[in-house]
Amino acid sequence: MPDVQLSRRALVLGAVALALAFALASRLLRDAGTAYEAPAPAAATRRAPAQLLVVHVVGAVRRAGLYRLPAGSRIADAVARAGGATRRADLALVNLAAPVADGTQIVVPARAARAGGGNAAAPAAGPVHLNTATLEDLDALPGVGPVTAQKILDSMRRVVGCARVT
Repeated sequence: MPDVQLSRRALVLGAVALALAFALASRLLRDAGTAYEAPAPAAATRRAPAQLLVVHVVGAVRRAGLYRLPAGSRIADAVARAGGATRRADLALVNLAAPVADGTQIVVPARAARAGGGNAAAPAAGPVHLNTATLEDLDALPGVGPVTAQKILDSMRRVVGCARVT
């Protein structure tokens, strides 16, 4: 058998190449699975990423925009994530306890400005109850004039069971 002389450099490079080959083979076998190892359930090895909902918060908030919230969040969480409501916000018109749905827009309205600088009496904000509404209440609604308001009152008088119609 011939005597083979290897340099120190060749021996070191051979050892490094052999180590890399073993590391690559180990990784391939581990990723492919082996007959001796039972596969672990997917739920145990990987945790499902937490479902994030995307909502658009606009209106009287400090930082309007798109926000990602965890599933189960409430509208109050979305408003807080947008920096909170401004002083102009009318939070009485927002159901802060409602759950957030993916892809929805959350509008935080501003308080209505009073006409005439605050000295004039502004129409009452909020719903008008037809059972107790007056001609003036109905006339103050946008798009309803005195003729339409009177027609509404006349039709309410004909409805059986109305509590009070003026």
